[in-house]
Order: sequence, then C-alpha cells, then structure tokens
Amino acid sequence: MPSAYELERQKNIDRNKALLEQLQLRQAVQDLVPAKPKAPKAPAKSQAKPVQSTKAKRPREETSEGPRRQSARLRQVIDPDESPSKRQKREAELEERRAVEAEERMQAEERARIARTARHSDLDLATLAEQEEQADIATLSATLEKISRNNRRQSRDEDAYQSEDETEEDNYVTELREKLEDLKVVSRAKVTQDRIYSAAYHPEITKDLIFFGDKHGQLGIWDAQAPTEEVADEDGDVAPAEDQEGGKYWRLQLHWPATSKSSISCVKIDPMKSDNIYTSSYDCTIRSLSFTTGVSTEVFSIEDTLISSIDLTPTGQEMWISDALGGVWHRDLRQDSSSAIRYGLADTKVGCISVNPTRPTFLLTASNNRSLKIWDVRKLQTLSIDLSDDALPTPPPSSSSSPFLAPVAAVAREVDSDVVTEFVSSKRGKGCLRSEWRHDKSVSSAYWDPRGRSVVSTSYDDSLRLWNIDAAKFASSAPFPSSRPFKQIKHNCQTGKWLTILRAQWSPNPDAYPHFTIGNMQHSLDIFSGKGELIARLSDRSKISAVQAVTCSHPSVTERAVSGNASGRCVLWAPSEEEEED
Repeated sequence: MPSAYELERQKNIDRNKALLEQLQLRQAVQDLVPAKPKAPKAPAKSQAKPVQSTKAKRPREETSEGPRRQSARLRQVIDPDESPSKRQKREAELEERRAVEAEERMQAEERARIARTARHSDLDLATLAEQEEQADIATLSATLEKISRNNRRQSRDEDAYQSEDETEEDNYVTELREKLEDLKVVSRAKVTQDRIYSAAYHPEITKDLIFFGDKHGQLGIWDAQAPTEEVADEDGDVAPAEDQEGGKYWRLQLHWPATSKSSISCVKIDPMKSDNIYTSSYDCTIRSLSFTTGVSTEVFSIEDTLISSIDLTPTGQEMWISDALGGVWHRDLRQDSSSAIRYGLADTKVGCISVNPTRPTFLLTASNNRSLKIWDVRKLQTLSIDLSDDALPTPPPSSSSSPFLAPVAAVAREVDSDVVTEFVSSKRGKGCLRSEWRHDKSVSSAYWDPRGRSVVSTSYDDSLRLWNIDAAKFASSAPFPSSRPFKQIKHNCQTGKWLTILRAQWSPNPDAYPHFTIGNMQHSLDIFSGKGELIARLSDRSKISAVQAVTCSHPSVTERAVSGNASGRCVLWAPSEEEEED
C-alpha cells in the first residue's frame, strides 16, 4: 500500500496537471511525464566492401589445462589401515611418477621455448609455405624461376629532368599528372594475414609482382594481375567480380616465431640481381630469399636489438643496417658476417637508413632524436681501420645443427657513439657529417630519390620536407653550406598504435619525373612531385575503407602503384582496361 508521502505526491502531480490544462499548456503537461530515451542511431556503414581471403587462417595453438590436482584422501586411494611397508612402497612409486612428470614438463617447456626462437638455418619453399597446397607451391616456384630469367638492370642518369627553365619543369609535371591522376583500383586481395609493415615492387615489366612484409613475420608475394579462378561459397554462389580477390598470392612464414616479435621491418630487392630479395625483422635477423634455388638464407643476426631498416649499395655487394639503439651496421655481403662493423651514430633509435643510389658513399639517417643527417662513409670508415683484429670475439664451438639455435651474433667490431662524436668535431673528422637538419619531432623516414639528388623526410610533426642538393656540394669535402629544406608540406602523420607509420616513398623509376607516394589518413594514396606539388590523390570510397599506410611504385612502369593497410589487404592502382586499350 502506498505511503502517505506517495499519496500526497500523486495528488500534487494531478493538481498541477489540471491547472496546466486549464491554462492550455499541453507541452508542459507532457514534460511532467518522463520521456522514453531515444535509441542511439546506428553509425553510418561504409559502402566499401573489403575482399575476403579465400585461404584458411593460420591455426592457433591449443593449450590444455591438464588434469586438476586432487588430494589422495579425496581420491580415496589411501587405505587408512595400510601397513608401513605398503605406505613406503606407495610413496616411492609416487616420487618416481612425479620425477617422470617433471621431466616431461621440462621437455615440453623446452619445445615451447624452441618454437618461440628465431630460425637461423637455410629454409626451403616447402618449409616456408607449409600452409600452402603443394600445387600452389609448385606454381610459386615456377613463377619465381621465370622471373629469375628476366633480370634487368636499369641505369640512372642523375642529371635527368634537371632544367632551369620553369616552363620545361611545368611540362614535366603536367605529363606526369596526366599519367597518374586517373589511376584506378584494378586489383585487391588480402595478401597477408596481419598488418602490412613493408613492401617492395619487383622491376619485372611483364608482371605486377609485389612483396609485402607483415606484423607476424609473413612475406606475402602477390601476382596482382594474374588470372583468377572463380571461387564459390558454401551455398555454391559466386561473388561478383568486383568483390572477389584479384590476382594470385602466396604466404611464406619467412621469420619466426609467427608473432609481433618477428615483424618484417623492411623488404629490399637486390639492385643487381632481381631474383634475390632481403628482409629484415624484429627477430633481430636479416634473411635472403633466392628465386633460383627457392632457399632462404640468414645473412645477418644480432642479439636483443631490433633491426629497423636496411639498404643496399648499387652493386648489391654491401648492406647498411640501422638498429633501435642508435647504431648503424656495415655488412659486406662478400665476406663473413663476423666482419660487420657497428657505428654509434645516435643516442636513440635510427628508424630509417638510405644509401645514395648514384653516390653510395653518402649515407642518410633518420632518428628519433629529431635529426636527419647525411654522412660521408669514406670518413666514417677510417674509424674502423683503427680497430684491432684482436678485438674480434672468438666463436664458441657448436655441437648442434638445430635450426633454432642462434649462431654467433654479429657483434664483431664496434665504434661507439662517443668516439664518433669526438671524431666528427675533430679536424681529422671534418666533412664526415656533411649535413644535419633537426625536425620538430622524431623523423620517421628519409630517403634519397633515384638520381641521388633529392631527399624527402616524414616526421611526427605532421610535415613532409624536401631537399634538392647541388652536385657541386657532393664534390666538395666540406659540410654542406646550408641544410634548410626548400619545401615543407603539411601532412597528417598521426597514425597512432594500430597503423603502420606513414613513409614517403620515392618512385624508383629513373625514366620518370621524380615523384613519391604516401598514404593519407583519409583513405587515399597521395602522389607528390619532386618539387612538392600534389600530382594525384587516388581514392575509391566504394572499395577502400581503411588507411593505405604502406605504399610503393613500380621501378619500370610509371603508371603503377600499390598500397596496403592494417588488415593485410592490398590494392593495385593502374589504368583501367579501357584506358590501356585506348
């Protein structure tokens, strides 16, 4: 029964209603009754329909809890009236059983530890592509073998497209814009199972063959315009062509374990032998995959230091490597890995390294300490001559050939950062550091263009910067008189935790006017000229619903670009079939 307070309250409400109705204030009457909360509107769905992978997902490791422990009293296995001799025998059997279980547990833990350890032995395609069907492995082997017979070396003219006539420069830009502004999405596929971290476009002109490195050490190889087979779903229906995956792709578990500890940070194609590619990984190794043999070989390994970036000299015989502790390694691929030398060039992570393609003695580094620097390695390498061979470590003997046991790490000789700093500031080291420019925040990437004359950097201060260096400055041994960029472009680079950082990547095509690609947070692919002009902003709302964070361009065909996102889906941008026929 309602209380006196509730009865009085209800009388007041009825009296107020009657009074408001007499005054014809119906809206106020309605306001006395609490309105029902409106259901929140569903967010607008994107019209884009991402293609779904037709391949099975990587099976997850199943872990069993095992039997629960229970006392012998509850299990009623102890006879309360057992004799001392029987109890002694039972306890001895129990102790023996516990020892066996402990041994089995230790063996299982060792197997699990080995399964989480990087692989260091040579690996063939059958091992790398263990999740692929045998027929698919055979097709991949044939594709790579065909590519290996079509090696081409492109020459670079550093004076190409150099003109003081502004009208001629404008004509170059106009011609490039006409080629690129109408590129369309011609193929899509979920090439890798996880986030794309790096990409490289093969120079073969008869195919669109792209290599993508993902977050879990997987290398996706995508023949983007290969003929596709129609795949029906469980009901026997075939999806429309625009919703199907394009081309054909294969997935190789190149680095191990298959976790974020093995993210492929960089993919590079050998500049002299395009049948060989290099991949660097967070598992602290660099591997080489040969198309002719189908074997992946480890070429470099260090302990407990993430490898952030790699680059090769034009001859393909030397490699420069940057790490997360501010070091830069020089590795001569013609020699044993123990000959590698480390130079401490920064006090924080060197996230990107780039070798000048026409003047390989000039090295570009981008660091988390906000600096972009250009080094003359001829001066830098004089420091390594001072090191004694007695400082080389003696490798311990190895009694096992297990692919999971790490070889001796490449901590051969090292020039620490204090020595480098002192050398740069000395008279003897004058000209070692040729140029330096400090950004407002960390520099996420910096690269030379194919002519070795221009530099583009990407920074977390939401800016792209461009430098154009006069050839006469390279000829001099003195530091560059000015390091100020000639162009600064505002560009949102705040990718956050779940996206790969944006990097401005030059087109490696020496026959095209210098231009670079970079992803846009608005789900588009931006193309800028070497002068900083926006050439094209490629997008397709009906097919793309994610940030195209990783980009690269064809080294031989101007009208080709690819991009990849955080789910492993990749896009090929090219002229539509109608345009190519015209």
